Amino acid sequence: MTSTQTGTPTGQNSGSVSSSTGTAPRAGAATTTGDAVALTPTVGARARRASGWVVLAVVVLVLLLVGALLARGGSQGDPFSVEDPGPQGSRAVAQVLQQQGVTVTAADSLDSARAAAGDPAGTTLLVYDVNSILSAQQIAQLPELADRIVLVEPGTRLLTGLAAGVNARGAASGVREADCSLPAVERAARVEVTGKAYSATDAVDARCLGDEKNGYSVVQTEHDGAQVTVLGASRALQNEGADQVGNAALVLNLLGESDELVWYRPGLGDLPASATEGSIQPDFYIPLAVLLFLVGFAAILWRGRRFGPLVVENLPVTVRASETMEGRARLYARSSARLRALDALRLGTIDRLARAVGLPSAATVTEVVLAVAELIGRPPAEIGALLVDTEPRSDGELVDLSDRLRRLEHDVAARLPH
Repeated sequence: MTSTQTGTPTGQNSGSVSSSTGTAPRAGAATTTGDAVALTPTVGARARRASGWVVLAVVVLVLLLVGALLARGGSQGDPFSVEDPGPQGSRAVAQVLQQQGVTVTAADSLDSARAAAGDPAGTTLLVYDVNSILSAQQIAQLPELADRIVLVEPGTRLLTGLAAGVNARGAASGVREADCSLPAVERAARVEVTGKAYSATDAVDARCLGDEKNGYSVVQTEHDGAQVTVLGASRALQNEGADQVGNAALVLNLLGESDELVWYRPGLGDLPASATEGSIQPDFYIPLAVLLFLVGFAAILWRGRRFGPLVVENLPVTVRASETMEGRARLYARSSARLRALDALRLGTIDRLARAVGLPSAATVTEVVLAVAELIGRPPAEIGALLVDTEPRSDGELVDLSDRLRRLEHDVAARLPH
């Protein structure tokens, strides 16, 4: 029990300090005098006590952030990058195209794509705008750069601007046979279509690699004089999928028809001049982050001061073994777990028999069976069946086996020297 000391009120004699029980000191007993001990913590004490919680919280947050960044960087890589040799990169496709005489130029902004395009008649433009960065005005300029445009897993904005009549359908997977007259698909014969599927009206030029729900992995149409191909089978472009079935033939024929290939993945450079990385965040982002930090800090101080350090206390509660046994018995009976109940009885019996015949705790069941059989003069097979093999098929058989286990222990105890 923790005692509490109180100071002497102003105007009264400072004298003896009463005991923790609150009774006055006995006559003749020694008394303690002196200044009262202040137990209310000061601001400095509170800060020192809370500093540990603050440091712990900061360390946990840093570890979580570092782990998230490492996991993200290690698992995703740089999808569809012509310089990424990882599974989701497209370096292998770019290198094969270059070996076939196609000049592959990576671009991360509309200006750099325009500079690399050159003559539109001899240029193919691949567009992968996963973050929907391009505006409608920027999308309208793409047909000026190339006569052939390949849209990789395009979103609604790109489809609306360049592929009217084509809409996102959902995910696609599996291997499909060529089912249209598009030369790139015919030469591939079979294609793994992992990626996205698109629906298309009859106004488009070609719908290829379709499923039973009219979801197509390749759709070709025209816009402002440019040939626009919607490629949903995006895994065919990645290093991990380019060598599967006819994937390589599909992408090499789609992207290798021109001498120049501009591999365009829009980036922050395509945002309006007034937009920055910070401006694309909502206005309340920074105030909200600061508020959450302050709330978390206040919660640490509040809960840390309220609870203090943990104290282990042994509760004066004793549960009788018979109550535990009865409780387990009711659970076993409720679930008809006869074998589980018998196993519990057998384990206890085997342990007690091993100690009775002088075997170590690490002794096997076979050693216990042989020792008991030799001691009481009964066949080992009979003892083994009782301790291991026999399974009860009813509650009556379970009770009978329990009685036989008890009698076996009595027989062993009777043969031991007293």
